[in-house]
Amino acid sequence: MPTQSLHAQVLVEAKPESVGISSERLKRVDNVLQEYIDKQEVAGAVALLVKNGKIVYHKGFGQDDVNAKTPLKQDAIFRIASQTKAITSTAVMILFEEGKFLLDDPISKYIPSFQNPKILSKFNRADSTYTTKPAKREITIRDLLTHTSGISYALIGSKEATAIYAKNDIPSGIGTPDYVLADVIKRLGKMPLVHEPGERFTYGLNSDVLGYLVEVVSGKSLSDFFKERIFEPLGMKDTYFYLPENKKNRLARLYTQDDNGKMIFAENRPDFNNDFPKENGKFYPGGAGLSSTAYDYAIFLQMLLNGGEYDGKRILSPAVVSLMIRNQIGDLNQGKNKFGLGFSIASAKEAARIPIPENTFEWGGIFGTTYWADPKNKIIGLLMTQKFPNSSWGEMQDKFKVLVYQSVME
Repeated sequence: MPTQSLHAQVLVEAKPESVGISSERLKRVDNVLQEYIDKQEVAGAVALLVKNGKIVYHKGFGQDDVNAKTPLKQDAIFRIASQTKAITSTAVMILFEEGKFLLDDPISKYIPSFQNPKILSKFNRADSTYTTKPAKREITIRDLLTHTSGISYALIGSKEATAIYAKNDIPSGIGTPDYVLADVIKRLGKMPLVHEPGERFTYGLNSDVLGYLVEVVSGKSLSDFFKERIFEPLGMKDTYFYLPENKKNRLARLYTQDDNGKMIFAENRPDFNNDFPKENGKFYPGGAGLSSTAYDYAIFLQMLLNGGEYDGKRILSPAVVSLMIRNQIGDLNQGKNKFGLGFSIASAKEAARIPIPENTFEWGGIFGTTYWADPKNKIIGLLMTQKFPNSSWGEMQDKFKVLVYQSVME
């Protein structure tokens, strides 16, 4: 269960030893992150560690601009991509608490284009035509929250779904600021599913559908709902779909590697604009659109560890937070882990692999950002980089977790 002893306090810096962490052992984080920068695996990184509501580590490493040699500062704003999903799930659960719907309601009750879903049967790779068969049941809101709906992903999903979504102009949710969420989701509702609802975990555009559900039920844009119900109450001052003019200069540069392994600025791709957070956009995808800082996202996670409250502002009830951060997929699996209502949940198998407790909840973003929150030890970890693609990112995440827990002395 989430702790409820920290409701009134805001995140402030403290000495590591005050919460049972060794300053000397934390230096190992510095050394390892610097090694990745020296090897040009990443240009820079920001790391943040919270224990018992105290920030005991918050540093920027490396460079934001490798040509101008400007440092990456700890308040840099990062494209957090799929870290948007947990915030969308929270918005959904706010409305659930208000009695607007039940989790096992069919999504078609609120978005009619999802009525009578079909399952992909045969697919012709030559022209992306396909045949379907009727699904055994409707997609529920719970299916969407747990990524068990059968909806796949544009660009990174199955080859069949990627082709079908491209043909029907359904974007991934990144770098397409001129789209309109309602239009995209209505088209998506008519697309075939890759499997029966509830049959297995398939990472897909589920949170984008949930974002539109929030718009339909609340009567507000997803951006306005986030701002009014989550960001402003929590004091998250640097989290946006599209950055205001006075904060655009803080957006971290996005990198890739050339054929020789040299770190270079990532060029715009045909499928998305890298600097989409600087646009005056109107597309608010619930699955991937936000940019934020390590500190802002730590506030959001601390609210969840506090059982739904932060600095005297209640966002969710303890009972609903508990619902979000428990296994919701039964005997199904998400890799080695289970999945809650918007989060990967560490299983016994994962807790045996690296030193995190079972039921730690976590996720990350495709541009090289990651987080976890540990209800047992009241620990939050965030590691933020900006590189795509990023072949070493999984290794960096795991090493960062090891380095954090080896520093905990009590």
